[in-house]
Amino acid sequence: MTRPRPQEETARQAWAAYRRLHLLVDAEIARDLERDTGLSMADYEVLDAVAAMSDGEHCIRVNGLTARMNWAHSRLSRQLGRMERRGLIARQACELDGRGDDVVLTESGRQVYAEAAPAHLASIHRHFTASLSAQQLEALIGIEQTIGASATSMREEL
Repeated sequence: MTRPRPQEETARQAWAAYRRLHLLVDAEIARDLERDTGLSMADYEVLDAVAAMSDGEHCIRVNGLTARMNWAHSRLSRQLGRMERRGLIARQACELDGRGDDVVLTESGRQVYAEAAPAHLASIHRHFTASLSAQQLEALIGIEQTIGASATSMREEL
């Protein structure tokens, strides 16, 4: 068996470090979110995306939400069903063309999101940003932009 070249070994170690960090930080933030707010990470991600992408009415097309979250349509549909049963969101026919559904934050969903956001941000700070310098945070942003641009161009080529 041939030994990997130093660059290949560094790449392998970087990938492994990314995976460990991603799993660790996500698990800690999800644990805090559940404990502090009763929301799952999936619940919060949907509430956050709808609030961020809405037209001021906390409403967005399902297909736009699917693309924004980079989730499979079936996964999002199941998650929306769970949240709808709990009264956090509602799905309604799109008023513009009637061909699709809009996701709307209910009053309860808006309130839950408003109460959960500070706890979520505090958890992100505690488990992620507090450990990094400003330069490390900037480097991470640059890495994401580079990889994101590369992934986008690869998808466009397909």
